[in-house]
Amino acid sequence: MEKITVIGAGSWGTALSMVLADNEHEVRIWGNSPKSIDEINEKHTNESYLPSIQLPEGIKGYTSLKEALDQVNTILLVVPTKAIREVLQRIREIADTPLTIIHASKGIEPETGMRLSEIIEEDMPKNLIKDIVVLSGPSHAEEVALRHPTTVTAASKNMEAAEAVQQLFMNSYFRVYTNSDVLGVELGGALKNIIALGAGISDGLGYGDNAKAALITRGIAEITRLGYAMGADPLTFIGLTGVGDLIVTCTSVHSRNWRAGNLLGKGHNLDEVLESMGMIVEGVRTAEAAYHLAKKLKVDMPITNAIYNVVHNGKCAKDAVDLLMNRTGKDEIPVTLT
Repeated sequence: MEKITVIGAGSWGTALSMVLADNEHEVRIWGNSPKSIDEINEKHTNESYLPSIQLPEGIKGYTSLKEALDQVNTILLVVPTKAIREVLQRIREIADTPLTIIHASKGIEPETGMRLSEIIEEDMPKNLIKDIVVLSGPSHAEEVALRHPTTVTAASKNMEAAEAVQQLFMNSYFRVYTNSDVLGVELGGALKNIIALGAGISDGLGYGDNAKAALITRGIAEITRLGYAMGADPLTFIGLTGVGDLIVTCTSVHSRNWRAGNLLGKGHNLDEVLESMGMIVEGVRTAEAAYHLAKKLKVDMPITNAIYNVVHNGKCAKDAVDLLMNRTGKDEIPVTLT
């Protein structure tokens, strides 16, 4: 049994806390909403994020990060990308021993183009980092909380650390594979949110399965192109954190990125969409990051560019689709990935 602090009491942080508690670990969950933390401790629920789900009584909530981190050697970060630096600053002011830092968030920082593991390495002193492990894959929090079969990947530069995290989470409904391609795993998890926005836009415009199949297939092609240009293993993108995550995020109403795209496709503007969602839509920020990365690396990403223009430049979604469909003809399978 291990003592683990989950930082982030939203839907995914709460669901992963349930997995760890089911595996009989001592689970502490930190959040910045006293109301939610009191609810977790007193009622063993988190209705705002996981309605009608009963949490294991072993999960203990904290609003004090210092108390939550006391005598803890393993933390699980499940916070939005835009909050990661602020949270890391607070952790480094408190921590006094090396930590295994697992992160389960999916995004790229628009201002720097950095992945979350890179931000952790930059913001945390080396003496406070034992290992960094990415936990990612096709996983809706709502289904994990219902203990439906789910498979994800634990990725780390240190395979022993990845295997240790695999053992922390593995059980009868939550299966974990390992991977050493941290770059590919993080990119796949982040970039699929852009394509999920596109899938929602397509559905919002009233298009059918043909359009969505094309979007998913060509989406993974351009994700792979960018990943390869950045040094990732192309095979990672046909795995759980590539095709797997893309399928689940593009085809389910559980996906907040799909829901946001759906509203955009129906004619709502971005401000209206984000206000109605009430939760972070990572694909919006990631579209900006990927757009600039693709330009910098001279990688052709027409779908990403189209979604960026719809989301950030107010381009008409129907016009963006027309431009995509009327581009010059190409071979489906190029000789190289570049």
